[in-house]
Amino acid sequence: METINTIELKDETVCPDIDVLKEVLGESYSAYVDLLHLYEVNQMEPIWRYYHDGKAWLCKVQKKKKTIVWMSAWKGYMQAVIYMPEKYLDQVYALDISETLKEKFKQSRSMGKSRACIFEIRGREVLEDFEKVMQVKIMLK
Repeated sequence: METINTIELKDETVCPDIDVLKEVLGESYSAYVDLLHLYEVNQMEPIWRYYHDGKAWLCKVQKKKKTIVWMSAWKGYMQAVIYMPEKYLDQVYALDISETLKEKFKQSRSMGKSRACIFEIRGREVLEDFEKVMQVKIMLK
């Protein structure tokens, strides 16, 4: 029987510091550090907060006051989600990114007038595609 992975960091009293994240992410922690560097280079600020509605710690990544990415920790990887307004999805599909990712985005659920572009950050190889999609979101008005 297949095991379904569930979101980590559900204890409101345990703040996701370096030690906690290393434990949860395991081998993918170094890719998470690279992701943080990508945010820094793009003058973005990751803000961890416990959300009672989802009963977990989430990280909102902002550029100025605009939310660009939402992150959540899962056993063995960080999930980074960019909610892309549907009217800009053609720009995402036109990017030179993995066809597998494009298909995954097309299959993802809509959230109002946006679609979730979900990335599993397990290694550095996905960061190039992630950055391309992130740059589209940053450029939107």
